[in-house]
Amino acid sequence: MGLFSRDRITGKTRSELTRMRVAGLLVARTLELLQAEVRPGMTTLQLDTLAETYIRDHGGIPNFQLVPGYRHTLCTSVNEEIVHGIPSASRVLLEGDLLSVDCGAQVEGWNGDAAFTVVVGGREAGRPEDLALSEATEESLWAGIAALRVGHSLYDVGAAVEDALTAAGERVGREYGIVEDYVGHGIGTSMHMDPQVPNYRVSGRGPKVVEGTTICIEPMVTLGDQDNRVLDDEWTVVTRDGSRAAHWEHAVAVTSAGLCVLTALDGGAGRLGALGATYAPLD
Repeated sequence: MGLFSRDRITGKTRSELTRMRVAGLLVARTLELLQAEVRPGMTTLQLDTLAETYIRDHGGIPNFQLVPGYRHTLCTSVNEEIVHGIPSASRVLLEGDLLSVDCGAQVEGWNGDAAFTVVVGGREAGRPEDLALSEATEESLWAGIAALRVGHSLYDVGAAVEDALTAAGERVGREYGIVEDYVGHGIGTSMHMDPQVPNYRVSGRGPKVVEGTTICIEPMVTLGDQDNRVLDDEWTVVTRDGSRAAHWEHAVAVTSAGLCVLTALDGGAGRLGALGATYAPLD
């Protein structure tokens, strides 16, 4: 299905959603581990090894390794790298680096996928503009999640993401760049499935969200222009102007009862309520 197709989204059964929650929780716990371990002097390959070991030790398969041509568990994108950064023994993390970590796992044929951004060395080591960028990107992710409703347009997600980023930029006197070349996606028996999920306002009605819809929402946002290029490694995407970028992602299940953030430890209960969205647990 193309980005602007109106083909119908296929939903999951309650049993399938429950199994997806298992995969999502494994991703959430892996990312929790990595957030606790990130520190100056580490290499991005060390983070990758930690993630692979944890996922395999807990019954999962690193699903990024199922993508043809990719052999790592994580994508680790630093500073001007937007997404798809390759872990390396030569990439040493420095205090103040802005690091985005993307991770996925498959458990018994079902997939989870999520990402976070963090300042290496903690908030006190971060530039104010980097901290604001990461917070704005995370806020926009949750705004997109809260916009999901059975029977509504999938394009409500992108509109909510864009509006949240516009508002965040106005608060700090900045216009954030929303990366348009890379978008969210469906998830289930494969990590990347239809439909594609734009992080910006799209005209038209778009696909309708149905009972049991499962998607990944993943805004990628820059401090400067959103224009980007791919490095010679054929994976790493960087900003053309050298500005820093942030990336946040969650996998979400939508039912008539409400929402469950499959890759959040609490299922999203804490954030959804504050946004006026209904949490519907699957555990």
